Amino acid sequence: MPRTATAATLLALGAALLAPAVHAQAVPDAASAAAVRQQFLTDLDTLQAKFVALAEAIPAEKYSWRPTTGVRSVGEVFKHVASEYYTFAPVSFGAARSPLIPRTKEGFAAFEAASSKDEALKQLRDGFAFARQSIGSLDAASLAGSKKIFGGDHTIIETSSAVTDDLHEHLGQLIAYSRMIGVVPPWSK
Repeated sequence: MPRTATAATLLALGAALLAPAVHAQAVPDAASAAAVRQQFLTDLDTLQAKFVALAEAIPAEKYSWRPTTGVRSVGEVFKHVASEYYTFAPVSFGAARSPLIPRTKEGFAAFEAASSKDEALKQLRDGFAFARQSIGSLDAASLAGSKKIFGGDHTIIETSSAVTDDLHEHLGQLIAYSRMIGVVPPWSK
């Protein structure tokens, strides 16, 4: 998918980050924060397209496969990504998390438990739609500055980077899993 951020937007964001500030990190204004959100959503679209393509390419009987005891199976990793769409992604922007997943370790474990390929794909799609709608509907002014998220004061730049970093890590994990079971990622063929 094409990226929509312009060079001018990226330069402005870079300048905002490098400008002298009272804090260790520049605090974005509403326009910069809105640009960060747009870039995040563009990256999220790209990640989602790859997650779904890979989820569709992996045979249903391989969803219970895991490389070793004690790590998530293929299906559990896809469900974990969906859980992050429902919780981590919206909260990182200051939006409400989905009530679908209880706020307990057991709630996450129950949601992420291995399931069918169809269920994993459904949750990937539904979770993505929830995250995109939640984040996209926030007023740009609410994204500016820093806010208390995840137990500390953070900017939208910090939290959005943390989410995409984590999702890219899980994409890499799923690419490694798929290659180990003989599935070539569709975009690599």
